[in-house]
Amino acid sequence: MEVSEITSEQRPLGYWIKQLHVAIERSLDDLLGGEGLTRRHWQVMNVIAAEPRTPAELDAALGPFLSAAQPSLLPVAEELSERGWLTEGGPLALTEAGTRAHADLHDKVTAARVRVTEGVSAEEYRTTVDVLSRMTANLGGR
Repeated sequence: MEVSEITSEQRPLGYWIKQLHVAIERSLDDLLGGEGLTRRHWQVMNVIAAEPRTPAELDAALGPFLSAAQPSLLPVAEELSERGWLTEGGPLALTEAGTRAHADLHDKVTAARVRVTEGVSAEEYRTTVDVLSRMTANLGGR
C-alpha cells in the first residue's frame, strides 16, 4: 500500500501524534495540578530520581521537551528546590522529602500510563514505539 493511499483514508500520522501529545500533556497536568505541579516537574523529578544531574545534563536528558518558550528546565528544578525536594548546589538530587514525593507521584503517573495504553497489547505498544523511532531516525532525529 502506498503512503498516499494510507493518508487519504484517514487522518495522517502527524495529526495523531500531535493529538496524543496534547492529550498526554493535559492528562498529566490535570493529574499533577492538584499538587501545584506540571508534567515537566514530574519529568525533572523522575530523571533526577534515576541519577543526580547537573542542570546541563538535565536539559540534555529532557531535550525533546525544551522549546523557545522553555529553553531550560532549571526554573522547574528551582521550583522543586523551593519545595525542599531537590538539593541546591552541585548536581541536582532528590532530598528525603523529594524521594517521598516522587514515590507518591509515581503511583499516580503509573496509573495514568496504564490508562493511555488501555486496549493496546504489549506487542502493539512495542511495534508502535519501534515504528515511530524508525520514522524519527528516517528524518534525522534520534
